[in-house]
Amino acid sequence: MAKAARIAAPVGEAAEAPYLERIGPLTGTVVTRVHASTITEARHAANRAAAAFPKWSQTPPSERRAILNRAAEILLERSDELISRICAETGGTRAWGELNCRLGAAILREAAALTTQMAGEVIPADRAGSFAMAIRQPCGVVLSMAPWNAPIVLSVRSIATPLACGNTVVFKASELCPGTHALVCEIFADAGLPEGAIAVVHNQEDHAAEIVEALIAHSAVRRVNFTGSTRSGRIIAEMAARHLKRVLLELGGKAPLIVLEDADLDEAARAAAFGSFFNQGQICMSTERLVVQERVADAFLEKLAAVVSGMNLGDPRDGASAIGPMISEQAAERVKALIDDAVQKGARLVIGGEQRSVWLDATILDGVTPNMRIYYEESFGPVAALVRFSEVDEAISIANDTEYGLSAAVFSRDVTGALALAHRLETGICHINAATIHDEPQMPFGGVKSSGHGRFGGRAGIEEFTELRWITIQNGKLDYPI
Repeated sequence: MAKAARIAAPVGEAAEAPYLERIGPLTGTVVTRVHASTITEARHAANRAAAAFPKWSQTPPSERRAILNRAAEILLERSDELISRICAETGGTRAWGELNCRLGAAILREAAALTTQMAGEVIPADRAGSFAMAIRQPCGVVLSMAPWNAPIVLSVRSIATPLACGNTVVFKASELCPGTHALVCEIFADAGLPEGAIAVVHNQEDHAAEIVEALIAHSAVRRVNFTGSTRSGRIIAEMAARHLKRVLLELGGKAPLIVLEDADLDEAARAAAFGSFFNQGQICMSTERLVVQERVADAFLEKLAAVVSGMNLGDPRDGASAIGPMISEQAAERVKALIDDAVQKGARLVIGGEQRSVWLDATILDGVTPNMRIYYEESFGPVAALVRFSEVDEAISIANDTEYGLSAAVFSRDVTGALALAHRLETGICHINAATIHDEPQMPFGGVKSSGHGRFGGRAGIEEFTELRWITIQNGKLDYPI
């Protein structure tokens, strides 16, 4: 059993210093206390993962598959506990926690199916008597880092495929949901993962950079994957580049939802409300910009405001609240500053705009222009900014006028035209007549530009977490020039 995974202590239990305490946004009190690793302990975790790699990498695919499927079963069995931790540590609603559990289990099952898909190929050799193969092999120890906002989905995604491919994992948990992440790693251990195959590392908030740098620099670490902010992703990419480590980055977003004049406005409004305000807008795929054709913009706004006015803001634990608290009061204040800046510069406040500590109302802004901070900056909060356009080329220009490129959506009854528009958008993901928020474990998930590079999901994940090798077998003697 992976003992390193079992280090989250409920509040009230003794924890050896140094330790990390998580103060929940809902209660303002300590909800989790965990041991915080030193640099020496983080390196030891990598050493243990390296020691476990030879055996795990040679474990038959059927055994790896069984463990991952069992982890999916345990995750669903412990859903209530996981959902409670999400609510306590991040303020996520019960609906958000339930989605995390369902999708987390699906990711584990997809990873289980990948264990027998590490296929290679025979390549015709240009030399007589030579048999040439391209094969995929596990790469070694993978350093995985996941954020707090989708704590189960993103942690499981960062761990499951590397394990399926035969790698071992050092998982650096988020400082904002240490209990949730510790429980995820505990589930892997309970499913039968051998000792050392996964190790979780917690750190105090002001020690994150030195812990990450020590792990990236560790000689056993061969791959790095990180999901989080673009600012942090750039730092991690620079660290990895210094050590020539391959890194998969899934970073920020500024997703546009384009509504053409022939769209089903009721469906577009429902998708926009979901995309903008689910989990308080704290999702990398959240709809941040509503790019709406002028001739239907007023009608669309009316329908969207009607949907949003019916959303309850309240205690995320009660199961009835659609919108809960933000991750912190500082985060709410930052988004409120973006709203105020836009209003001061001429935007119209359609609905919302009020902030009370960690609580921020679902907010819609109309008439957003490039001179406003919210036009370019990722809000990562419950606010949707509407920009009007006249012709399709203008919509494409607005949608692409950002450093980010993760997700997008296009609403139109002309599917052929919408597909042509989608091809011109600079994003890794685009959905036609559906919300910007959508994920399926078998799909290649990732972005372009400042939203990162590389892909999670399905066979794309195999490419990220294996080494492609060329091996030949020569029959007969060869003539050498010397």
